[in-house]
Amino acid sequence: MIAALRFFLFFACVSAALSIGVSAVAAHTLTLSVQDAQALTWALDLQRFHALGLLVSMLLAHQGRPTAWTIAAGTLFVAGTLLFCLNIELRLLYGFELLRPLVPYGGIAFMAGWVALAIGGWPMQER
Repeated sequence: MIAALRFFLFFACVSAALSIGVSAVAAHTLTLSVQDAQALTWALDLQRFHALGLLVSMLLAHQGRPTAWTIAAGTLFVAGTLLFCLNIELRLLYGFELLRPLVPYGGIAFMAGWVALAIGGWPMQER
């Protein structure tokens, strides 16, 4: 389980850094339609937000004993980032359309991740 927590920390940090880098490139070098610019902004915002969610799930798991729920939450946040955010970014930046049908599953993974995190964090006992 410790390897999973290390991976979550690494992925969250790289994901957040990547989202900032892509934001900078998009702001200074790309010419996108208003609709595409809004979609890219939304994907990058969600990527940053879920990097933080991944850190929360990692910290909850690290604080006590990692549970299946906190590990599932982290795994779902990673899946959501790959299927939703990175998929939209690749489509808008490079025209990569092959995985576009998977975008809704990324959104579902994000929602399921938050539910799993809520369940995994529920049994926290006050000290």
